[in-house]
Amino acid sequence: MKSVGIICEYNPFHNGHLYHIKKLKELFPNYVIVLVLSGNITQRGELSILSKWEKTEIALTFGIDLVIELPFVFSSQSADTFCFGALKLLNSIGIEKLVFGSEIGNSEVLIKCAKTQLYSKEYQEKVQQYLKIGMNYPTSLAKALEEETGFSISTPNDLLGLGYIKEIIKNNYPIEAIAIQRTNDYHSKELTGTISSATSIRKRLKNKESIENTIPPIVLQYLERPIFLENYFPFIKYKILSEENLEKYETVDDKVCNRLKDKILNSENLEDFLSKMKTKYYTYNRLMRMCTHILFSFTKEENKKGRNQFYLRILGFSEVGRNYLNQKKKEISVPIITNYSNDSENMLELEIRITKILSLIKGNEFLEEEIKRKPIYKKEGV
Repeated sequence: MKSVGIICEYNPFHNGHLYHIKKLKELFPNYVIVLVLSGNITQRGELSILSKWEKTEIALTFGIDLVIELPFVFSSQSADTFCFGALKLLNSIGIEKLVFGSEIGNSEVLIKCAKTQLYSKEYQEKVQQYLKIGMNYPTSLAKALEEETGFSISTPNDLLGLGYIKEIIKNNYPIEAIAIQRTNDYHSKELTGTISSATSIRKRLKNKESIENTIPPIVLQYLERPIFLENYFPFIKYKILSEENLEKYETVDDKVCNRLKDKILNSENLEDFLSKMKTKYYTYNRLMRMCTHILFSFTKEENKKGRNQFYLRILGFSEVGRNYLNQKKKEISVPIITNYSNDSENMLELEIRITKILSLIKGNEFLEEEIKRKPIYKKEGV
């Protein structure tokens, strides 16, 4: 059985994601589609407004065959770590192609840029030059890359695409990377037509405005009472003010600890806090991840341990996906976990702690579902 992999967050699932799946099926009609899915926390450090189980149900409804969770250790991190974890999982289950959305929409350009970042001494020297004159790290990377290749790579999906390709090259994974042209502006905060960015949809949800024309009707039922990370701001504030050693948490360095305590004291909400904290070195996304790691007491030590503790947690499958998993089982070298009862090495310990904290607002049902639910099985034709 041939397989193609995708890596998504579905925060929330929208018409652009549906377009992606339809395009995938057109390009590879006889392939098993394997999805590596961010769980309850996304790469920008945000809380997913759809739970991992809701996202799995939606994915299976629209034709995904096998859904694997990307653990928090990888899903809540910067692009390099996010890509490292996702590609290792996809390779472990034997996918042959990786398809991803891209603003530039050209695989060859991204491959050239990835090789430049990996192997060009001139590129590395230019990065250091830009850093020395005070530019932040992402800007230094982008400017050096454009000088060396002639291509400007700065949008989120292109940057993730670069990360995926670099992981494939570095590890010599037998995976072909294929970019699909995105049909909307990722950065746009305004709804435009029927395909809009997840950012714009989340903004409308926060403002209690209509999003009906941008998402499949089936998704609406899951978005009646969206909960965002800002709902947990009182807990974040308490943690920052009460902890003596914030530096032990992942993404928190010693230079920012006092500033965190100072700025949060008089901050009214998460957005207010982030605006007071933001600098060219501490970007919005970096600060969001910082707040998330503090909220869940995710330490540098746990991160180091988790990066070397790989497992495949199966969230759902179709009949085709189940057959594919059974076919690949003997070749898979990492543990396969379907629920907490068969997690003999307690690899899901961190995930359950995160769920317990989220349940303080989401409710006990949210925690019970995480513990008791087995992989979702979607029968053919249902």
